[in-house]
Amino acid sequence: MPDRSSKKPKGQGPPDVNSIAFRVMQEATGQKPKSAEPEKNPAAVSLGKLGGVKGGPARAAALTPKKRSAIAKKAAAARWSNKPDK
Repeated sequence: MPDRSSKKPKGQGPPDVNSIAFRVMQEATGQKPKSAEPEKNPAAVSLGKLGGVKGGPARAAALTPKKRSAIAKKAAAARWSNKPDK
């Protein structure tokens, strides 16, 4: 098992008093709070979903049972190999 950090990523956990006050001030003055995620282009999102939906089944249909088995064995060997700790 990889070692996991006990520290939470920045932005996780309950907000502090200052960030709550800042958000309340922005809402009260009509300013739009800065969103955490950038807006996405709807056309790019639809193209990405389309490719993802087609990709997996198309690849599975193209593989022979022998090749699929080889890929699965390689993946299992990688999962169960003894990797040195970093």
